[in-house]
Amino acid sequence: MSSLNSPSAIERAAQATPPRLATTVRGLSDRAIAWLFVGPTMALLLAINIFPLIWTVRLSFTNFRANRPNAEVLGVGIDNYVSVLTDGDIWLAMQATAHFLFWTIVLQTLIGFALAYLIDRKFRGHGFWTTVILIPMMLSPAVVGNFWAFLYQPQIGLFNYAVSFLTGVPPSSFEMLGSVKLAPWAIVIVDTWMWTPYVMLICLAGLRSIPDYIYEAAEVDRASKWRQFWSITLPMVLPFIMLAVLFRGIENFKMFDMVNLLTSGGPGSTTELASITLKREAFEKWRTGYSSAFAIILFVAVFGLANIYVKALNHVKSR
Repeated sequence: MSSLNSPSAIERAAQATPPRLATTVRGLSDRAIAWLFVGPTMALLLAINIFPLIWTVRLSFTNFRANRPNAEVLGVGIDNYVSVLTDGDIWLAMQATAHFLFWTIVLQTLIGFALAYLIDRKFRGHGFWTTVILIPMMLSPAVVGNFWAFLYQPQIGLFNYAVSFLTGVPPSSFEMLGSVKLAPWAIVIVDTWMWTPYVMLICLAGLRSIPDYIYEAAEVDRASKWRQFWSITLPMVLPFIMLAVLFRGIENFKMFDMVNLLTSGGPGSTTELASITLKREAFEKWRTGYSSAFAIILFVAVFGLANIYVKALNHVKSR
């Protein structure tokens, strides 16, 4: 009985609240109370995200160098932006990034959707194989980079021996990370191996969202499996596939750690993605103003393309 008569935690908190504060809180609207709780978090997010962006924009119009903090900072107008857009090395990095983006997205989408389609059939042991397939996604990019750097070793790496077993080519006759032609494909293979499970999960969610009665109605109409796939499965999963492409495209556009560990942009500059070029300009050449302009250009490009893509995604979802 004593536990029933004792005041609850909420009642004790109300009794401990000063009368003036309690009166003030009672006078607030629901919207004001919501902002009272959300406001500090919003302020923190603005301080972490918006302030650095504004500061970067400011630096992009100057000749500032982070390794010379006491040097005079002069405004250079849009010279940094013109230099970035007319720099041949920057365009080579963008070409390498485009190659990496295109092939990783294509391979991850095709393989991820195929795996999701197979797992959705719910064969014996599908839960076990789903867990096995997800393992690469759970690993750190640093671990994946070092792991595949060992696999790509031409003398002792298992990758060369696997290719030799399948094709008959001597294992030591090629080097994935040291070849100008093979290095771009080496990083594509690693990223596809690591992030295809992520695409698979999103596609699997799309497949599981299709009601069974739709397939039952199609079978009543004697639609073939192939017809069901093209008329029901693919159109209904398409928004999920597009969402996976959006996420992977944004992530791979700013890919740095895994590629840096594997090739550091080499051999030469064949795998030097935009993020690696940005890092070298900012923290090796210490051209802070120039690198800030490059960062803003990359941000605008990603934001603009993502905005167009989201509009296309919304159009597909509304059909």
